[in-house]
Amino acid sequence: MKRILLTVVLGVAVGAGAQDAAQPAQGQPAGSQSAAPVIKDPAEYNAYVAAVGGADANAKISGLEAFLKQYPNSIMKNQALVILMGTYQQTNNVKKTMETANSLVALDTCNVRALALLAYFDRVLAQSGDPNAKQMLIDGKKTGQQGLDCLPKVTDQELLKNKTQMEGIFHSVIGIACYQDKDYACAVQHLKPVVDGNPQDFSVVYPLALAYLTTTPPDYQNGIWFAARAAAVAPPAAKAQIEKYARSQYVKFHAGDDGWAEFLAAAQANGAQVAVKPAPTPAEQAHSMAISKKPEEMDFAMWEFILANGTQEDRDLVWNAIKGKPVQMNGKVLKATAEQFDIAGSLDDIEAKKPDITLTFEDKIPLKLIPKDGADLDFQGEPASYTPDPFMMTMEKGMLSKPKATTPVHKPPVHHKAQ
Repeated sequence: MKRILLTVVLGVAVGAGAQDAAQPAQGQPAGSQSAAPVIKDPAEYNAYVAAVGGADANAKISGLEAFLKQYPNSIMKNQALVILMGTYQQTNNVKKTMETANSLVALDTCNVRALALLAYFDRVLAQSGDPNAKQMLIDGKKTGQQGLDCLPKVTDQELLKNKTQMEGIFHSVIGIACYQDKDYACAVQHLKPVVDGNPQDFSVVYPLALAYLTTTPPDYQNGIWFAARAAAVAPPAAKAQIEKYARSQYVKFHAGDDGWAEFLAAAQANGAQVAVKPAPTPAEQAHSMAISKKPEEMDFAMWEFILANGTQEDRDLVWNAIKGKPVQMNGKVLKATAEQFDIAGSLDDIEAKKPDITLTFEDKIPLKLIPKDGADLDFQGEPASYTPDPFMMTMEKGMLSKPKATTPVHKPPVHHKAQ
């Protein structure tokens, strides 16, 4: 993928540059702006023609380097650098390709061919773990912006054919640099159009997903979709790990993995983006609980969740059914006196050692019957009042014995509060 992309960009650079540069005029004035450059010195002319006509890449490189050294102010310097840059790239000499591109940009600040190469190599090398990655992305971001600023000035028809491709190169390096700087809004701004145009390029799809998911607050809809897309186009060694990450974000947002297989298949097919249904809100969960069974058949944890999170209508439905009626249940004593016990009744609050029931007694409890802190307790009480946030239910007429139940016995709670 990377080699193909660079070959296309360099194909424009070498082809267009060589076509114009290989035939400079000799010893005659240019008749117009479109005329070929004029080399007045025959020796310089012959040296240039010999250099660009090298039999192979190495001969061409040697000839062009010698020409540029001998004629540093030649009118053909720009064209010679373009051809030299392309020839170095053809020989896979990244270092010399970038050095030549930098020389070309120093001579022509809006040479978009050279800017595209520099931006591309800075990004690819940085993402490949180059030890100078940080500086490369700093340089690449600057080059990318320079390239975007120069593109509107391009009039060369061959270059215009590749304008979209070069825009992608410039946006990519800026987006990756922004991501590394934790500027996630900037990363999304520059990476999204690149991914839209090249959804198979893992090197930009995955950072885009991470940028969406790392921003504050996370953009789960876009982030999960592009994480799933990244899993689809990831290298084989990374595919399983990225798919696992995408699924975890899906479950986190949706509160379950139902629909995940279909969602992943849609992402793999690269079709239209599919929305992820958000997890139900606490109020929606409370309503589902409230209509799922009679309040008398619910356990304490369900009462607590509905009374803490439900609409007033759902709260009233539960509260009116249980208020003033004796309830037998089990909980963990957190603090006990002769007149009052503080008890954790729901599983979450038991684990958090947080009281959610205040049990009061009409008569003082004998000292020998007062349980120790942390003890499990079977008790009876009548719900008298509650506060939803933080949740606390007050039960009156507390009893430690267990007479015949007048309402269903409540087992240890099994429901967890919504996070």
